[in-house]
Amino acid sequence: MAAMTNQANEPQERLVVFSRYPEPGKTKTRLMPALGGQGAADLHRQMAELAVVRAESVAEGRPVSVEVRCDGGGTDQFTQWLGPHLQYVDQGDGGLGERMHRAFADAVHEGTERAVIVGTDCPGLTDEIIARAFDQLRENDLVLGPAADGGYYLIGLRCPARELFDGVPWGTADVLRQTLDIAAGLGLSVALLEELRDVDRPDDIAVWEAEVTGLSGRVREAFARMSTPISVVVPVLNEAANIGAALGSIDGAQDVEVIVADGGSEDGSQEIAASCGAKVVASECGRARQMNAGADVATGDILLFLHADTRLPLGFAHHVRRMLSEPGVVAGAFELGIDAPGRGLRVVESVANWRSRRRQLPYGDQAIFLKASLFREVGQFSDISIMEDVELIRRLRRKGRVAIAPAVVASSARRWEKLGVCRTTLINWASVAAYLLGVDASRIARWYRRSDPV
Repeated sequence: MAAMTNQANEPQERLVVFSRYPEPGKTKTRLMPALGGQGAADLHRQMAELAVVRAESVAEGRPVSVEVRCDGGGTDQFTQWLGPHLQYVDQGDGGLGERMHRAFADAVHEGTERAVIVGTDCPGLTDEIIARAFDQLRENDLVLGPAADGGYYLIGLRCPARELFDGVPWGTADVLRQTLDIAAGLGLSVALLEELRDVDRPDDIAVWEAEVTGLSGRVREAFARMSTPISVVVPVLNEAANIGAALGSIDGAQDVEVIVADGGSEDGSQEIAASCGAKVVASECGRARQMNAGADVATGDILLFLHADTRLPLGFAHHVRRMLSEPGVVAGAFELGIDAPGRGLRVVESVANWRSRRRQLPYGDQAIFLKASLFREVGQFSDISIMEDVELIRRLRRKGRVAIAPAVVASSARRWEKLGVCRTTLINWASVAAYLLGVDASRIARWYRRSDPV
């Protein structure tokens, strides 16, 4: 979401979500005795995702922009985690009070009339309560959501007031009381929302479990979608020069497993993949066979097939989950980007993306994705030596729409650079045309690979 300005058509309310990156051992440490480092980080991640879902739900019904203030990770890490559709700002230096004051000051400076800050520790904070907080700010200077532990889970202001954050004993039972005393001294009118419980200690875990169990409607669907497991399958054969970058583009995505299906590499590709945390499986050589072998051991509900010389865009998992939740969409892919300069390559990209959208015919270098159950239903990739991606897409189009995500992969330009743009384009078009006309795939493959520089 774009940063707000003073223009009349921009949102006049801002909802700021303060969140820490879910790194094991550094997140929700007071829960670690009960859950361990990874379990505490996983719970924090889920609570943050629910907070973001509810924030977005608020934004659907009123002129409010959503901003995530990041701590413990860079904005790229947050984008990979929560998606590219939100605005991310680093919380910056200083204590909690200084960082909250900065968020309010920035919001007012950018033209916001009413700003609300929430954390991610209070699962009972619904979109209705957040909306009510904004409504209360129409009549009051300050709105607070009292937490049962003596703090607050929400604070909203019409104008920055640094004094509200100076000398407050954060993390104690006196936070709310002292904040109210300061507000009274400043002559601020105050509205209080209902009291809710944070999830800070092992005894509070039941609060989270009860809230998640009670979710319903669109919030439940959106929250479940954010954690739908994805398996990325990467077929590899002597790709040591590229595999690290391809797997690096997946790093940081949550609920994503990576499977590298190796067809007999002799250049260290397997070792590089393993060092990146991928699950490596051996397979008979052949891209279709390798991708099927990877899919056979995948545990995700969604499969994404990534070529080893292609990098995924930031926030790819968000796009995948969102696209596959749209009515009638059975599969998808990304827009093609070729990782080299040149006007000719830009033309190639434009034609490829027009073909993908208009004819619903993306190729494998665009990272095809679909639900694992449908992949198995249609019979996986055909065991052919070339055009396995075209054949799969043709079968999928009979089931529904093949959508193109509004994000761009970065695919290697090595073949284009070796053969030239015109020659490569003609070879690709001729290969596809021959296949669609019924020429045997093995015959096309022999002809195609005689011109392959790799």
